[in-house]
Amino acid sequence: MKRYRNIEGHSGVVAYEIDWEKISVEFVSGDIYDYTYGSAGRARVETMKALAQAGRGLATFISRYAHDAYASKRRSRRRIRPRTLH
Repeated sequence: MKRYRNIEGHSGVVAYEIDWEKISVEFVSGDIYDYTYGSAGRARVETMKALAQAGRGLATFISRYAHDAYASKRRSRRRIRPRTLH
């Protein structure tokens, strides 16, 4: 997975992985959600891909437009340390 840039510094997203018809998003909780064309729709998935690459707005978009539209959910194998905000 690729580390999410988190330009604004307060995102719940820590990493993502883009595939042809899906995006996997890892949150600070350690949960990884897979959003596919079949579960969330092509337009939403493509928007999430663009936001992930831009490093801004992904968590907000998911919260507003794709929250429960995931195809699967799993736990990360790595331990995540949340960033401290200063």
